[in-house]
This record gives sequence, C-alpha cells and structure tokens, in this order.
Amino acid sequence: MLENNFNTVNTDVKTLVKDAQALLSAAGALTGEKAEEVRVRGMRTLEAALAKAQEAQANAVVAGKEMAASADVYVKENPWRSIAAAAGVGLLVGVILGRK
Repeated sequence: MLENNFNTVNTDVKTLVKDAQALLSAAGALTGEKAEEVRVRGMRTLEAALAKAQEAQANAVVAGKEMAASADVYVKENPWRSIAAAAGVGLLVGVILGRK
C-alpha cells in the first residue's frame, strides 16, 4: 500500500514537472501578456509538484515512525526472538561476505 502511494506520487510529480518544463519552454518563445500567462501557469505547476513531494515526504516520515514503534514493541515483547533473528541475519551476512 505504501509503495503504491509512493509510486503514484512519484508519477504525479514527474508529470507535473514535465508539464511545467513544457510551459516554461513555450514561454520562452512568446512575448508580452501571453508569455506572462504561460510563466504563471508554469510556476503554479511547479508549486503543485513541490507540494506533492512535501506531502510524500511527510507520509514517509509518519510511516517510518509507525514501523519503528511497531518494531520497538515487538522487540520489547520478544527479546530472545529478536536476538536470535539478529544473530541469524549477522551469520547470513557473514557467510555471504566471506565467500567473496
């Protein structure tokens, strides 16, 4: 679910940035009132992309804190399982790095 949200936001931001680039490129060829209108639209598009990126960052921070709290509760409730899991991962990493 979280990865799907990040992919959606990432796609939205990329689309907004491409639209803003196209608008600002078009504004370079125009002069006068039309150019100013296109520049304003481009700035609005970039601001929307920035807002989406900040929203995604805030969501990631919240999700990270929730996962950390969940892991903390699990470790406190199951200390020996946590130690065994950490030792197992350490052993696995050691074996993999020892083969290279």
